Amino acid sequence: AIASFGQGCEGEPLLQAGTTERAIRLIRAGTGRGTINLNTNGYDPRKIRALARAGLDSVRISLNSSLKKQYDAYYRPLRYSFSDVRQSIRVAKTEGLFVSINLLVFPGYTDRDQEASGLLRLLRQGNIDMVQMRNLSIDPWWHIRTVPRPRGRALGIAGLIALFQREFPKVRIDYFNVPVKKRWDGHPTMSEGRGS
Repeated sequence: AIASFGQGCEGEPLLQAGTTERAIRLIRAGTGRGTINLNTNGYDPRKIRALARAGLDSVRISLNSSLKKQYDAYYRPLRYSFSDVRQSIRVAKTEGLFVSINLLVFPGYTDRDQEASGLLRLLRQGNIDMVQMRNLSIDPWWHIRTVPRPRGRALGIAGLIALFQREFPKVRIDYFNVPVKKRWDGHPTMSEGRGS
């Protein structure tokens, strides 16, 4: 079973990190079973660390791009930066979480050479267990006018997936959060099957 914070229209759970942390601690005081997941934009690595230490098992961090210029044009971050999001990915993995990126896909952007290279660099850091690819449901004309198109040729989405699978066969490509095999006694414990 998976209990998930920040699902769908619930909003950004890190804005209520204190409440989320208390809820996680209450769940973990009652059971070590199940997976507790957080869906987030990952704007604050300190809050990610606190939630991991409270009993969080997995995190899914949303990105439209691995490139700062494209990320900033879409998210328009206030009081945080793209480097904070990248740090959240590193912190989550250091804390023993199963880490997914929620890659918001816009064909003709996500699959361009420059973006593909950036995504490969991000995956090479070894902090990501799964890439969840989701269609970016957005007004395409707004996106084209607002977000700079990455350079290079388009590989096609199928080509991008094939590139991920060839370069990183242990990184899972999927669409949904998955249960994480983990025993909870108040401390993160790595277990078999993690990162497969």
